[in-house]
Amino acid sequence: MFRRYVALGDSQTEGVGDGDDVRGLRGWADRLAEELARHEPELLYANLAVRGRRAGQVRQEQLEAALALRPDLATVSAGVNDLLRPGFDLDAVAGDLEAMFAALTARGVTVATMTFPDVGAVSPLARPVGRRILALNERIREAAGRHGVAVAEIAVHPAATDPRLWSADRLHTSALGHARIAAAVAQALELPGSDSSWTLPLPTALPVVPAWRAAGTELRWAGTFLGPWLLRRLRGRSSGDGRVAKRPDLLPVTTQLID
Repeated sequence: MFRRYVALGDSQTEGVGDGDDVRGLRGWADRLAEELARHEPELLYANLAVRGRRAGQVRQEQLEAALALRPDLATVSAGVNDLLRPGFDLDAVAGDLEAMFAALTARGVTVATMTFPDVGAVSPLARPVGRRILALNERIREAAGRHGVAVAEIAVHPAATDPRLWSADRLHTSALGHARIAAAVAQALELPGSDSSWTLPLPTALPVVPAWRAAGTELRWAGTFLGPWLLRRLRGRSSGDGRVAKRPDLLPVTTQLID
């Protein structure tokens, strides 16, 4: 069983959508660490992820720090912040991800990553990036295969795009969504007790929403979340400006990292 776990990534790995900046963020990587600690009570865990980071920034800012911590398990998840930008470079993003896979596995680290669901199924205004997501997922699978990286195949399961698994901004998963991602990665790593239950639809169906109400919801979302996001892009700013990793050092894992 693993003794030293380090998570690399962006806002999803940081835990945005699961908790808040006042109480603290939990997120799928914290939840995975909690599950690991149930089997290995002496587990040490670090989370180097910072919101807004693109794949190249994760590689530049987090990889060497991760290697210095000498993990036996690492998770790498990045690329969504790249594919949402007009100048998306698939080769560059895939190259950065593969470089991280290669550097970590060359040190004998077990590495896990994931594919991304089509956010266009959650937010119609994001549908234009659907092909980018499919292309990036395929490159992730190819690179993972070359380096023996475990892949949580989140993208292929329809339940992943249930709106109830996503937070109000539709860019980050909700607490329930983070729990499912943690379960998906646990299964990819073949942890004891893991299974495919995370792929199942939620037990109750979504109510049918009239078209007029759905249109109003889209307009409110655009004004509340899409507008500010676009404004930051135009100003060359990021939600992660001035932020640092929430857990840069390897520390023991409590039963639940936040209440």
